[in-house]
Amino acid sequence: MPKRFRLTRRFNAAMTEDAYRRLKRFATEAGLDEGEALSFVFENFDSILNEETFGHRMRLFNAELDARKR
Repeated sequence: MPKRFRLTRRFNAAMTEDAYRRLKRFATEAGLDEGEALSFVFENFDSILNEETFGHRMRLFNAELDARKR
């Protein structure tokens, strides 16, 4: 029997404009709304993550974070 898809958790999330545009594009391409798209990404995080580049991308993001907040 398939698992029911219920969005049971809601939270406020702050996103950059670039991240929000990418989320909207991904959701539209997949035929999902933004909440469903985020659920997909996090439910499948381990299988969609490129472990070879993740650490490098995270370090770059963190290094630029303070400048991006200004």
